[in-house]
Amino acid sequence: MNLENIYHQELMQFVQDHLKEDPAHLLLRQKTAPGIDLKIAARQIAMRQKAAKKLPFWAGYPSIIFPPSLSMEQCSSELTAAYKSQLVQGKTFIDLTGGFAVDTFYIGKEFKEITYLERQQELVELARHNLSRLLKGKGIQLSLVHGESVQFIEKTSAKYDVLFVDPARRGSGNQKMYQLKDLEPDVSQNWDLIRDKAKVILIKASPMLDIQAALKELPEINQVHVVAVKNEVKELLFLYNGKNEPLKVVATELGRNSAQQFSFTLEEETNALVNYSLPQKFLVLPFSCILKAGAFKSFGKEFGLSKLHPHTHLYTGNEITGPINGRVFEVLEELKLDKKVLKKRFPDGKVNVLTRNFPSKPDQIKKRYKLKDGGDEYLIACTLMDGQTAVLRCKLSQENT
Repeated sequence: MNLENIYHQELMQFVQDHLKEDPAHLLLRQKTAPGIDLKIAARQIAMRQKAAKKLPFWAGYPSIIFPPSLSMEQCSSELTAAYKSQLVQGKTFIDLTGGFAVDTFYIGKEFKEITYLERQQELVELARHNLSRLLKGKGIQLSLVHGESVQFIEKTSAKYDVLFVDPARRGSGNQKMYQLKDLEPDVSQNWDLIRDKAKVILIKASPMLDIQAALKELPEINQVHVVAVKNEVKELLFLYNGKNEPLKVVATELGRNSAQQFSFTLEEETNALVNYSLPQKFLVLPFSCILKAGAFKSFGKEFGLSKLHPHTHLYTGNEITGPINGRVFEVLEELKLDKKVLKKRFPDGKVNVLTRNFPSKPDQIKKRYKLKDGGDEYLIACTLMDGQTAVLRCKLSQENT
């Protein structure tokens, strides 16, 4: 496939000229353009508009060609890819599941040699086009291979400093898959083979994956990184470095210019003592990455907080000193879930509703009591240490994101 014949200079200029337009409206309004395939141009405009937020550095290159929607959806963001690049180093790097090559670029750009492997020919050609421009002048030796990852690893005699793999998470019917054994390649089944080819292995997995189950399948893993952006878990990363050290779990909330981290070992979490208390002056809701990481006891210990209940992952204290890895709420009062009470307290019906270990979901509460998210206050419904439920009116004290 000669991409330059399809994405020629005139088409790419047309894309740049219409970047701020709605691609669908553009197709309806402009029926033809001499020498330009409008459907291809419209797709590039749509993908570039997505890339402006997800991959701003790449979007700054007018010559970069973007892939179909599914590949754009599945690829890492610039933030998460840059985070992965900080976890590994060396001279030789292989990406076994190259895809759109976002991780290939960000992880590999500090290496001397990069090997990109991908089973879809179209994505290989896109990577060839894009990486040659993004890596220009860096003196990196780049090899692009069209093939199956396990077959390549079985045949190659090469050894790599770092091996990265992001197993495909779509089934034959395009359904989403989460468990390691259901993904391609199956890293647990092929662990010995992969480990023999690299000093360091970095595995990207779905945020839906059960971490403890994965660790049973991959017992040699040294670090687990739970990565979130805007308080939404985006990636689980499993790092093997061959060191004889306790497993470390790192929960990271990524911002554009900073990162907030909380780390612990499984032994620290197991041995941490938990204090329980009824609500005090402040409530703390840890970041989603911390909860996904399973730091239910060590979080309270680290910040000197008590839990409301073993299964209510809300923490409380009368004093909050310094920044904390989560949202901090000041408790104003306890309310009853009663239409008259809520109408008097929130005449416009605006209040943000959160639930933790509570019989009803936020949407159910909002529907029943005619509430809608908004305003500066929160209703936090939860179960307390005595097993009783409570609804607390709060205001946000610290956002920390």
